[in-house]
Amino acid sequence: MGLLRIMMPPKLQLLAVVAFAVAMLFLENQIQKLEESRSKLERAIARHEVREIEQRHTMDGPRQEAMLDEEEDMVIIYNRVPKTASTSFTNIAYDLCAKNKYHVLHINTTKNNPVMSLQDQVRFVKNITSWKEMKPGFYHGHVSYLDFAKFGVKKKPIYINVIRDPIERLVSYYYFLRFGDDYRPGLRRRKQGDKKTFDECVAEGGSDCAPEKLWLQIPFFCGHSSECWNVGSRWAMDQAKYNLINEYFLVGVTEELEDFIMLLEAALPRFFRGATELYRTGKKSHLRKTTEKKLPTKQTIAKLQQSDIWKMENEFYEFALEQFQFIRAHAVREKDGDLYILAQNFFYEKIYPKSN
Repeated sequence: MGLLRIMMPPKLQLLAVVAFAVAMLFLENQIQKLEESRSKLERAIARHEVREIEQRHTMDGPRQEAMLDEEEDMVIIYNRVPKTASTSFTNIAYDLCAKNKYHVLHINTTKNNPVMSLQDQVRFVKNITSWKEMKPGFYHGHVSYLDFAKFGVKKKPIYINVIRDPIERLVSYYYFLRFGDDYRPGLRRRKQGDKKTFDECVAEGGSDCAPEKLWLQIPFFCGHSSECWNVGSRWAMDQAKYNLINEYFLVGVTEELEDFIMLLEAALPRFFRGATELYRTGKKSHLRKTTEKKLPTKQTIAKLQQSDIWKMENEFYEFALEQFQFIRAHAVREKDGDLYILAQNFFYEKIYPKSN
């Protein structure tokens, strides 16, 4: 190169230097363009991968997350009917809540009024659906059924309940108001001091044992409509039956409470894991019993059974009992005198398209 520079005229040397410089600039420009093209390609590949990840997250992620969070977002409402062994059952929920990691809240209404005002209904629905700190939650109280769908709620709570033979429930409540129970024996009851037996009350036509006092389980299941609380309403009973079938997860009976608990444990273990064993062996589950209770005579029972109100309440009770026994018959089997829960009896087959 040095020899060429010596032999070449100055003008040619200048042209050669200029040509070399232009060539270098051209190569640098091409290299820069290639780098930019490579960067664009890398960014495009990265964006494509991000879109794929986002698409998988959108399609699979939230669904998996919802499945994981579904049980944590669960709320159970037990709108307990008075004197149906409701305290015995709720004691189990209290005993299990720490172990199974859920919250138990008692709905205490003024004067135990089972009908909420419209504004309280709104507050109640809002609390239950948005109070995340209390989820999963088990709410219980003497409150009639409330239709959450009327308030625009997307996810409704799970309703459960227990009912009892209507005359037995009324007799238990009659003596409870006078003598209390062994749960809080020192608490003074509303009718304390009244020594009149249930038989004497019916014979004298007393108000505390009147057939109208039987009208309770139907309105509790019927709800907050005015017709629900019109004693003897056929519409109320039909609505109560509809709600029991369509709005309640499970309704048990006092006379078969252990079976009710066993079914709940099998179906909702997130809340009721260990409930059956606790009921069988625990002391708290059996602690509330009405004291001084005297069983009514056949004559007293026959007199109450002449009432159309008893006939309707008894029809509803038998309807609930038949439904419960139907569910139980398809969920448990008896062996050597003991009941046991059936294992899963369905499976999937002929799954298409076939995976490679």
